[in-house]
Amino acid sequence: MKPLSYRDSGVDIDAKMSAVARARDAIRSTFTKGVVGDVGGFGGLFRPDFGGMEDPLLVASADGVGTKLRVAILAGRHDTVGQDIVNHCVNDILVQGARPLFFLDYIALARMDEELVGQVVGGIATACRQNGCALLGGETAEMPGMYAEGDYDLAGTIVGVVDRPKLLTGERVADGDLLFGLASSGLHTNGYSLARKVLFERLGLGPQDPLPGLATAPDLPGPTVAEALLAVHRSYLGPVLPLVERGLLSALSHITGGGFPDNLPRVLPEGLDATIDPSAWTWPPLFRLLAKEGAIARDEMLRVFNCGIGMVLFVPAAHADEVKALLREAGEACTEIGRVSRGSRKVHLA
Repeated sequence: MKPLSYRDSGVDIDAKMSAVARARDAIRSTFTKGVVGDVGGFGGLFRPDFGGMEDPLLVASADGVGTKLRVAILAGRHDTVGQDIVNHCVNDILVQGARPLFFLDYIALARMDEELVGQVVGGIATACRQNGCALLGGETAEMPGMYAEGDYDLAGTIVGVVDRPKLLTGERVADGDLLFGLASSGLHTNGYSLARKVLFERLGLGPQDPLPGLATAPDLPGPTVAEALLAVHRSYLGPVLPLVERGLLSALSHITGGGFPDNLPRVLPEGLDATIDPSAWTWPPLFRLLAKEGAIARDEMLRVFNCGIGMVLFVPAAHADEVKALLREAGEACTEIGRVSRGSRKVHLA
């Protein structure tokens, strides 16, 4: 009988170790002063500095990129999804007032592809540096038989810290609070199954085709399908954390899966409603295209997609002018899109 090796079953340990070695510099480039040790340990070590905090609390979250990966695979571009997973997780803990400390990634694929893994890890490292977050460790799993050739999955876990007096839980939300919306950079990481059905199946477009009706000038083509769909899920840490530190916000809501109807109630106390006016902001062309070509109802759009608003700030009316001024100084535009009133923890679409 011919002796078998792990490689014969579809797993190449040498290729995995080579991919890890290639990613070492990118990982090290994210190390903050809290990181202890180097790449390659069984676990990542981190020494947190909680100086100046009264009662530090760790905040953790985990998420994935979803079927946005299918677009990345079709386009052959994988650096943006690495940034997506970090920024998504940063935003998820930001809504509780936390700043990120470190991040862990998980990449699983049918067969080791060093170029693909290098692009993904490079994107993760880029976003970690931008958010002041250490890429402390992770796992790259080669799993033949679990994934089709060329497919992969990506997930991440983040750990951050917030001082308990500045923790945002929604308890501070009150009748009369204003809702300010911060612009998204695209679909972020939600609604891709429906977007792919509209663009790829109904319109028959490919990743490199220009999106119809999105040209910026008669002689300038608009973005391609891949460019529009792979736009990086932006982080709101820079403009929003200073507002948290100053105690100017009642709550925050990251508009991800479930859109406005499912995410706003997560920070609404009993006895209060939120009313959103979808006409208060101009929906970006991509969302208008999806709604038109998919014949998607307005309320369905607002539950599936962010429709141009990626983060909602709950702002006491007394702090509204100061919040606007600070956001303006940070180069961030905001739009008043609704308010809080008496009710039963429901979201109304005006």
